[in-house]
Amino acid sequence: MATSKTWRARIRKACKDAGTYRDYFEHAIATLAEIMERRDSALEQYAKSGGKPVIAHTNKAGATNLERNPTLLVAADCEKTALQYWRDLGLTPAGLKRIDEESMKEKRAGFGDLINELLG
Repeated sequence: MATSKTWRARIRKACKDAGTYRDYFEHAIATLAEIMERRDSALEQYAKSGGKPVIAHTNKAGATNLERNPTLLVAADCEKTALQYWRDLGLTPAGLKRIDEESMKEKRAGFGDLINELLG
């Protein structure tokens, strides 16, 4: 299982490889690393418990019902939350496209301002 520190290094490298890394992303990278460590831990517990997606649960009344494995739910929740961070860091196709478009808009606005200054 990868530690938070290992995940931080992986995420930072992925950002640098994608060209989206900024120093001010460090807090988001650290948070994503902790989420990924939690997900890995949940998946490890899931595997140790037999890897059953559905388990029997006995409620207060004594009835036994089938329910989704709680460790699998934790892992799925972590993945859902992590996807938002991956996207915000530009590490998904949609996230990278959004970052690139925002960068292009900023450049165009700067160029337009320059032209206005020259003509104005």
